[in-house]
Formats: sequence, C-alpha cells, structure tokens
Amino acid sequence: MTTTLRPTGPLQRSADGGRSRTYDVCVNSRPVGSIDLATDPGFGPEVGVVRALRIDEPDRRRGRGTVAALAAEEVLRGWGCTQVTASVPAEAEAALGLAAVLGYTERSRYMLKELPDEPPELPEGVEGRAMTEAEFEAWRVTAVESYAQDWITRGVPQENARAMSEAAHRALLPDGFATRGSWLNILVAEGAAVGHVWVAEREVRPGERGAYVYDVEVAEEYRGRGYGRALMLLAERVAAAAGAPVLGLQVFAGNTPAINLYESLGHRTAHVNVFKHLL
Repeated sequence: MTTTLRPTGPLQRSADGGRSRTYDVCVNSRPVGSIDLATDPGFGPEVGVVRALRIDEPDRRRGRGTVAALAAEEVLRGWGCTQVTASVPAEAEAALGLAAVLGYTERSRYMLKELPDEPPELPEGVEGRAMTEAEFEAWRVTAVESYAQDWITRGVPQENARAMSEAAHRALLPDGFATRGSWLNILVAEGAAVGHVWVAEREVRPGERGAYVYDVEVAEEYRGRGYGRALMLLAERVAAAAGAPVLGLQVFAGNTPAINLYESLGHRTAHVNVFKHLL
C-alpha cells in the first residue's frame, strides 16, 4: 500500500512570503488522516511548521504517520525550508516517540500551572514593585538582545533571530511602558533590585485566557540565593491580581535548573517544542 499526501485546497501565500497548506494523508487514494503545514511567521519562510498531524484510529500503528511526516519534509524542502518545527502535547507519547525516531530534537517546553485560590506569600526580606519607566527603557534594550541571543545559540541565523526578537517585543508591548495587560516588576531585597519578571495576559490554552511569564531573570551577582523562586512567586501574585486562573511559560531545553524550579512550584509540561534541520 502507498501512503501519499493530497492537497485539500490551493497553496496559501502571505505578503511576507509565508505559505500554508493542508493535505489529506491517503493510502491508495483513500483518506486516512490529515496534515497541516505552514511556514513560521516569526522565523520566516525558511522554517516550516507541522501544525497538526492526525491519523484515523483504524489506520494507526501501521506507519502511516511516519510516512506522512517524511512526505511533509519533502513538501517543506520544496518550499525552500531548511528547518521544520512542531509542538507536541506532552501526553501524546506516540507522537513524541515518532518525533524522536525521525530525528527531531527538543528545543523548549511550554509549561502551565493552575493557580491556587490564595496567592503565595513572598519570602521574608523581599518585596516586589512595578518597574519605573527609566528601568523599562533600559530593560527593553537588554531584553531584545537577550531573546535574540537565546535563538542564535540554538542555530537560528543572527539576522532572523534579531528581527524576530524586535518584532515580538514590538507586538507584545505596542505602547511600551504603558501597554495594558502587561506588568513588569522588580524584586527588591535589602534595598537592591535583584531581578525582574514580565507577566502579561494571553491565551494560555485554546479559548482560555490566563497569564504568561515572558521574561524572568535574577541579576548575575545575586544568583544562587533563592531569588529565582521568589520571582516566580511574585509572578503568581501578579497573575492572581489580574484574575488569571492559569500561569504559563516557556523554558528552553537544557535549562535544567529552571525546569527543576518550575516543576517544584507546580508547573507541568503541556507541550514539547521540537525541531529538525532539513538537509
């Protein structure tokens, strides 16, 4: 039996060079599932995304998903993509196994925490306060470069990474310091600013609004003193004050201390974000 992809409609193109198309997964022309492909609007048309892959229950465990994923790689190569990404639900063990077999590597995790009814208290000796406008301006310059560098060290071309970082911060903070639904806070200990956390409103699950930690960092000279945990507790307090029932965040693979911290605070992995270079 032959497994192939059959377009369900015309190729969609955007003004910035992006592409998207949905395909039926067919066995001898018989539809047995579907796959949704696109290019990444953040990283540009060189990065493809498997937005969804579904095989009907009667045809699972027969290699249909493997062949469909490999055929999708050929489609993306034809589009000029040099990399493919996917976001896999943490509970989808079969999909995670398939990704591993096909050579995908974990890039990051999307984690969620259901917030308690009562926000946590901060540790003794620390307090949170809103960032000043002057602090915001200094922070933004550093934040844009730091976020870009995170992607550069993971193989994204410098030009693409910096453009993506600038675009992301511009979109998330359209009114800068005055952007509504976005809170930047400083953690203070013994009169010194020891770290910061950026929390904002966002859809954390399909159709569900919550809060999201976009940036959290302890100043280098104050690390190793428990301020990272205090900052995350401050993030929970900010989210609770905004009425958010859930707090989300993303953490890069390999950042084991951060993953351990988040898990110890009750965050659980919702999606594993994986990627693969297309040779």
